[in-house]
Amino acid sequence: MSKLKVNIVSASEEIFSGEADMVFATGTLGEIGVAPGHSPLLTGLLPGPVRVASGSEEDTFFCSGGFIEVQPDVVTVLSDVAERADDLDEAKALKAQEEAEQELANQTDDVDYARAAAQLAEAAARLKTIQKLRKNK
Repeated sequence: MSKLKVNIVSASEEIFSGEADMVFATGTLGEIGVAPGHSPLLTGLLPGPVRVASGSEEDTFFCSGGFIEVQPDVVTVLSDVAERADDLDEAKALKAQEEAEQELANQTDDVDYARAAAQLAEAAARLKTIQKLRKNK
């Protein structure tokens, strides 16, 4: 059985490079699963988990959004922020979510609502990734 070459890259470093049987992510048009031989695809990536499955092993990563490029035997994930899901800090994510919610609730003119909304979406996606990881263990 052929394998996929998978690369997950953040703005600062390569987070993962290896082989897999399947890759799962949430694109801008919905959940996608990629197996070897998949049709070429380039789509936006929503904040959330990216799962890399190989046999009975599965690694989960958090990506803050970005892009996923699929070639028949290569998957590349490009994200501003990417990290192993095991390294996520729940307390830090909760604090970021609370701060973003407070900023959105603030009705002053100096609030950048688009930035605050993006921060809230990223914090919520981090918490969702942590919860999914806990559920699967």
